[in-house]
Amino acid sequence: MSQVATGARPISRAEFDETFEACKNWSRWGADDERGALNYIGPEQVTAAAALVRSGRTVSCAWPLDTVAGPDNPKPVLHHMTLGPDIALGDSGDLRVLLDFFGMEPHGDAHSHIDALGHVVYRGLCYNGVPVGEVADSTGCNRQAMDVAKDGLVSRGVLIDVPRLRGTMWVEPGEAIEPDEFLAAEEATGTRLRQGDIVFLRTGHARKRLDEGPWDAASSQAGLHTSVMPILHERQVAAIGYDGDGEAVPSNCEGVAYPIHAIGIVATGLYFCDSLYFEALATACAEERRSEFMCVISPLRLARGTGSPVNPTAIF
Repeated sequence: MSQVATGARPISRAEFDETFEACKNWSRWGADDERGALNYIGPEQVTAAAALVRSGRTVSCAWPLDTVAGPDNPKPVLHHMTLGPDIALGDSGDLRVLLDFFGMEPHGDAHSHIDALGHVVYRGLCYNGVPVGEVADSTGCNRQAMDVAKDGLVSRGVLIDVPRLRGTMWVEPGEAIEPDEFLAAEEATGTRLRQGDIVFLRTGHARKRLDEGPWDAASSQAGLHTSVMPILHERQVAAIGYDGDGEAVPSNCEGVAYPIHAIGIVATGLYFCDSLYFEALATACAEERRSEFMCVISPLRLARGTGSPVNPTAIF
């Protein structure tokens, strides 16, 4: 058995597979479906989210793109200028323009990003039971790519704030949040998760990073216990964002390194947003005296991409 997250109840492979099966949405929207839980968001959910806009306050839920390598950022964003103010553009006279280039691998523990459903494979299968060979090759995703979500995710957002419930600054890396605590944090919001919601789970990962500096998050971070995943499935949540990546690391599952991604993306078809920034959002929720808001997530249109950098916006 792999090393188990601090304080987390160990999960056997058999128990994990039972949870995986219980959370499946395979064939729910047809054998050829590539949208997964995005199907939970329709006009009713979008218009209900829009009705939450009252103060007009907007809040970014992303980190700045990080160009500096660090213990949690081994692949920093590349950025350089391609045209400076000293270069004239033909007969443009006094006019000058500045141009630049950036490039990145969107996944990892330092870049705010959204995962395509084709990003994760479990036992050779992707979401909806499609063999990985049909989903992707060396040139990218042929199915379940990031561009499936080209119209964006627009729905009600709900902040589930576990440190606020505990009265702490953050959940210690390695800890797993179990169902009772998750439900208590949900109850503290004054609302109940429902179809099409975008859930933002705050563990305080960003607060710890700001206060104490970055660490090797790939080896130690707080996240969900696998037993929470049936709740998200039952409530028909469309997407979930984390200030970490949702995983309690080290894994508490026998033989499965990333159980939350395996269940959420492959079984349920949930859209995952990882490495988000919720400190400003937590402040806004406290000041607005509510934990629900309109949420807009707009991935970049990379036709065969496995993910995209993203800047989710909460609108109050």
